[in-house]
Amino acid sequence: MEHDASGVDETVIDSDHEWRDERTRDIVNKIATLRQSIDNVDMAIVALLAERFKYTSSVGVLKAQAGFAPADYKREEEQMRRLRRLAIDAGLDPEIAEEYREFVVTEAKKRHKRIAETGEDPGVLDIFA
Repeated sequence: MEHDASGVDETVIDSDHEWRDERTRDIVNKIATLRQSIDNVDMAIVALLAERFKYTSSVGVLKAQAGFAPADYKREEEQMRRLRRLAIDAGLDPEIAEEYREFVVTEAKKRHKRIAETGEDPGVLDIFA
């Protein structure tokens, strides 16, 4: 076992350690396979978020052209109900859906505001802007 920066014990599964017993080697291999699946899902999530923000930017451009406000609270409420239902149906804690919604709605509103102020798509997603 090793210690992390806080002094807590940890096992570094993917170290170059020679796992001696067959059962542990099998577990380490299964973990590696699962981690690859996790990495693939993360890649898909990032790609889908990029696609989602392209659509919301297009909505922002259209809202700006029509003189609409960046926020649409009725849509946000409908979206929250839908996301909570989807989360529950998927066996996911609905609070995760709320955190996701908060992130994407907040970012979309910031982008819509920049579009309204500048008249153009803000381009790359920048959560620090």
